[in-house]
Formats: sequence, C-alpha cells, structure tokens
Amino acid sequence: MIRILVFALFVLALAAGFAWLADRPGELSIIWQGQRADMSLMVAATLIVSLIAAVMLSWWLVRVIWTSPHSIQRYFRARKRDRGYQALSTGLIAAGAGDAAGARKMLGRTRGLLSADQEPLIHLLEAQAAMIEGRYDDARKKFELMADDPETRELGLRGLYLEARRLGANEAARQYAERAAEKAPQLPWATEAALEYRSQAGDWDEALKLLGDGRTGSPEEKKAYARRKAVLLTARAGAKLDADPKGAREDAHQALKLDETFVPAGLIEAKAYLREDNLRKAASILEKLWKSTAHGDVARLYVRARSGDSATDRLKRAEKLEALRPNNAEALFAVAEAALEARDFPLARGKAEAAARLSPRESAFLLLADIEDAETGDQGRIRHWMNQALKAPRDPAWTADGITATEWHAVSPASGRLDAFEWKTPVSELQGPVEEGSTDAVDEAIRTLPPLAIETRPAAKTDPIVKVERVDAEKPVVVTKVAEPVAVKEAVVEKAKLEPAGAQDDRQERPFYGLPDDPGVKEGAAAKRDGTSGFRLF
Repeated sequence: MIRILVFALFVLALAAGFAWLADRPGELSIIWQGQRADMSLMVAATLIVSLIAAVMLSWWLVRVIWTSPHSIQRYFRARKRDRGYQALSTGLIAAGAGDAAGARKMLGRTRGLLSADQEPLIHLLEAQAAMIEGRYDDARKKFELMADDPETRELGLRGLYLEARRLGANEAARQYAERAAEKAPQLPWATEAALEYRSQAGDWDEALKLLGDGRTGSPEEKKAYARRKAVLLTARAGAKLDADPKGAREDAHQALKLDETFVPAGLIEAKAYLREDNLRKAASILEKLWKSTAHGDVARLYVRARSGDSATDRLKRAEKLEALRPNNAEALFAVAEAALEARDFPLARGKAEAAARLSPRESAFLLLADIEDAETGDQGRIRHWMNQALKAPRDPAWTADGITATEWHAVSPASGRLDAFEWKTPVSELQGPVEEGSTDAVDEAIRTLPPLAIETRPAAKTDPIVKVERVDAEKPVVVTKVAEPVAVKEAVVEKAKLEPAGAQDDRQERPFYGLPDDPGVKEGAAAKRDGTSGFRLF
C-alpha cells in the first residue's frame, strides 16, 4: 500500500514538472566538441527523463541476470521446505489420529526434506510415532533430548512427566513438574502438578508460594485462584490447629475472607476459638456460617460447643439453630437428636419425622429407631424404622473419587487431586437417585407401622385368660375376659400400656405428626375415636 502511494506521488510530481515547463517555453543550445545543438526546453527535459529511465531499466536487467542463480536456488529451497512442512503437518495429524504407519511414513519424508536442527517438531513427530508403536523407551529418549534443548524444553518436560505418570513413577513425575514450573511458571499443567505434589506432601507453605498472588487473569481465573488459596490456607490451618490455635485461626479467617461459605475454614476457626475458651466468637462464626449453608457439621459443632452443657442446654442451642433456619432438615435433625438426649420423646419424634419428610435419608430413620427404642422398646417398630433406613439414601458426606470421609481433606487420597472433596450424597449401589424432599416414602412408612409390641409372660392356672382381639390396626385394642378360668401353660397377653378397665374409653393410638412445617401435637391432645390423628396443618 505504501509503495503504491509513493508511485502515485512520483507520477503526479513528474506530470506537474512537465506542465510547469510547458507553461514556460524556451530554447536550449548545447555546444560540445565544436558542434552546436539547439532544442526546446521541453525536448531537453524529455531526453533527460528518458535517459534516466533507460539507465534504471538496464541496471535492473543486469541485476536480474546476476542474481538469477541465487533466486532459482532459493525458489527450489522454499518449495522443498513447503513440502517438508506439509509432510510434517500430515505426520502430526496422523500421530494424533493413532495412525502409526502414516506417521512413520510422513516422518521419513519429513527427514528427507527438512533438517531436525532447523525444525524441532521433527523430534516431536518421532516421539509420537514411537509411542503409538509401543516403543516407549525410544520416545522417552527423544523427550530427554528435547528437554535439554532450550527451544523445546517445556515440550520435552511435559512428555517426560506424562510418561512418568503412566509408569507410576510419582517421584520422577514430581521432579519433572517442579522443573517445568521453575523454568516456565506460566505453564498451567506444571503449576497444577507441582501444587498437587506439594499438597500431597503436606508442604502447605511451599504450595502457597507456588500459587503466587493471582493478580492477573480473567475473572474466572481469579475466582479459581481465590478458591484454591482458601483450600490451601484451610489445610494449613488444620495442620497447626493442635499446636498453634492462634495461627490456625488466622489462616482459617483469611480463607473465609476468600470464600465466606467454605465450611471447613469456618469449622477450624470456630474450633480454634473454642480451644481459646472464646465461646462467643465461635458461636458467632458458626451462626453466620449456618445462615448461609445450614451444614450438618456446623450444627453438630454448635450444639456441642461446650462440653459441660447438659442435655437441656444442648436442646436449647439446637432450637436456636432451628429458629435461624426454620423448616430445614439439618436443623430439625439437630433438634431431634438433642431432644432424644434430653428425654423429650414427643418433641424428638415430631422433629425426626419432619426431618425425614424434608430429606429422607438413613440417619433420620435410624434416629426414629433410637427414639422408639428409648421410649417404648417396641422391637416391631424398631425393626420397621431400621428397614426404612436400609432402603433410604445415604447421608451426605465428604466425598472424593468415590471415597467418603468423616472430615474434609484438602487432597483426595485416591487421585491426589487438590480440592476434590465435596459435600454430597455418596453413590449407592442398591438404590438409584431419590428426589430430596419427597414425602411419599416417609408417609407410607408411617402409615404402615406395625401394631404395638406384644409381650409374653407365664400365666398361672388360676388366672383368667385374657383374649386380645385387633380387628383393625387403626382402632383401639379390644380386650375381653373369659368367664371361667382355663388351665393353660402360657397365655399371650398384650401389655402395651393398657389402662384400667374403667378407663378403656380413653385409650388412644399413638399420634403421628404432620408435615414438616407442622410444629407437632401438643401434649395431652387426644386422638379421635375413629383412629385419625388430631393434628392441625398450617
């Protein structure tokens, strides 16, 4: 574009010059060796311009003829290089597609057209072809040669790293990754691998140094950096919690600044405050975390924050959590557990059933079995809830790569991946996914509860036989006496809290509580005679 503009300006200038001479006519006389030549000024200017053009054309012809051998040689060299690059590109595509024969063929053609010193990608093609053919030793040698060349160092180190990982040589892979991260910290794979290896070794200080400051990058990269730094700070806080509670608290606090909903960081900071006997600070952190996440571990630590509390005190703390997050399965479950310890069975049963309706899971039904065992000891009902627990989804747990743990860890024990643990329901082999909050199964379990327990005791020969009849499981038990005693060895007697004969009209079936938002049946409320419960729905 610039050359065209310069040429146009030159032509315009030349035309302007000739126009200027045409407007100013004149005569020009030249005397040379006794000869005189007269001509007009325009003719003289035309002759001068023509002479200059002829000289330039002659010089161009001489230069073309002089440089023609070099130009011809350069043309054929460029054509050969283009053919070599075409073969190299085809060979790399064949290697990526797994075509060993095609990659080997293109490698031979590329070597005949290009020099390996001029094009390092030939080494890569040769290494890829060797790997496809199963010659891993040859491929590793090529990667080592590439790692020694400054131009292909990063490519060679990555190849050696992948080969070490394939062979299970974790120590060698760690060395290659750290070497690549040291030479080229901008490589994501090198930084990621070195970070994971240092995290597996528990070297949290070096891992944080390797992570950098994260000031540059896109918003997504900055968010990922903040999450990773929070994980490393939390892991370091957990490592120093016993020896240095103050340092652990500071690290966990920094992690919470990066991610306010990161439950492990909040738990460690609260534990550090509890070790310093600062219950108020610990409770404040847990309450703030509970409002945003309603995590089961937060509820357990909050309820049992002070070891000297009585069961009633723990129940009050659990009810405070429920007030912060009403109609929450974890809150209802925490209240039910605390109420069971406080021997408040009606409250425990109501909250446990509500929690089971909101989130049907194994622990909710096991808690109902415990409540039944502590209150009535009815083995039939206990077995019923145990059976429901076997069929229910498992409780949420810290899960990573198919492995569950009771506590959060920064690194997966299976793959060594950083920040692999997630709080979720583990995969069950016996039952598919169940929609959380479904109440059909829980309601059916409550409706199909077995009758009250039947106990046996020896019957004296002089005792009257007690005949027990239960026509309908939803109606009260009918008890009649035989007029004359009959001698028997044993009689089956129902003992399920039968009232005196005069108070049989006041007998009632055990009521069950309503939907999860139902606070339950008040104490002393009587069921209807037809067997239906007397609760009120909101």
